[in-house]
Amino acid sequence: MRAQRPRNGGVDRDRDRADGPGNPVTEEGRAMAVDMDKVMEFVGKAVADVGATFAAGSVVLGHRLGLYRALAEGPATPEELAARTDTTPRYVAEWLAGQAAGGYVQYDDGVYSLSEEQAFALTDPDGPLYVPGAFVLATGILRAEPTIAEAFRSGAGVGWHEHHEDVFLGCESFFRAGYIAHLLAEWLPALDGVVAKLERGARVADVGCGHGATTVLMAEAYPASSIAGSDYHEPSIEIARKRAADAGVSERTTFEVASAQTFTGTGYDLVTTFDCVHDMGDPLGAARRIRAALGPDGTWLMVEPLAGDSVAANLNPVGRLFYGASTLCCVPAARSQEGGYSLGAQAGPAALRQVATDAGFTRFRRVAGTPLNDVYEIRP
Repeated sequence: MRAQRPRNGGVDRDRDRADGPGNPVTEEGRAMAVDMDKVMEFVGKAVADVGATFAAGSVVLGHRLGLYRALAEGPATPEELAARTDTTPRYVAEWLAGQAAGGYVQYDDGVYSLSEEQAFALTDPDGPLYVPGAFVLATGILRAEPTIAEAFRSGAGVGWHEHHEDVFLGCESFFRAGYIAHLLAEWLPALDGVVAKLERGARVADVGCGHGATTVLMAEAYPASSIAGSDYHEPSIEIARKRAADAGVSERTTFEVASAQTFTGTGYDLVTTFDCVHDMGDPLGAARRIRAALGPDGTWLMVEPLAGDSVAANLNPVGRLFYGASTLCCVPAARSQEGGYSLGAQAGPAALRQVATDAGFTRFRRVAGTPLNDVYEIRP
């Protein structure tokens, strides 16, 4: 699916008329046309963004060094927090000051602390919300910027497997929290008749399973069912097998290295794809394979980033988040694969519905959602 070229070839024709022969505009004229108050308003946005970029690295430090978890034990001076974490007080003092300036920790007369809400969001990697995971993912993606810049010039893709390992770890950490919060409590119950099948014993294919977070969650919740995870990234499948073993669900889970177009098995009661269809170069091929793999009364659960069907509908903080990630990761990943698609993380329901319809599905409905995700039930 290709984006249409602007009808004017991407050229601002009003600007061309002003600057063209017979219509000179001097530098002084340009300066006079600029509203300096609006310039400074824009500069303020830029300053906030640069500060947020640096702060991202600091959040990752808090995650890696256990600084947030240690601060959650109780208020502390820099020296006290450094002692709790076996770190250096001078570094910790600077880190704490920046965190307080950004509103991530509380400050009162030389002592720092976490509010209950901050602690909830920053300290539990196994909880329903873990903000640092998003920063591990984002800073990991940013490591690829030089490679992505070259891809802009060449038009080539950059595969998911080519990113730094923090991308895989951050993706698991950030998205797993949302799956813990919503998959079992909301998303599966929203599907027609699926929970009853899982309780009796169903066959499930978790396509694009990554490190196996969703595979393990379903296997833990529904011991009578069998869950088959697949992903084309072999290192992720190795970790998924370990995650399943650690959770004690190896007997009812299997994992294979396979793409969404080539995973094995038929007669599945449920096929799931979590936040991955928009990354595929051939989502139509994947949808056709899912259609063939489902039993007669099977269901495809598709979870994708929250999006509208147009750029205008996505000009908001969530859209900004996903367009940024999509520019640096999702579209390059799709362009590295065969198929001709590059849906991007803001594909929207109309584009996803079209893929499902073209693959032979007849029922497509949104059944649930979160501030970051749309959840669809797709049936033959």
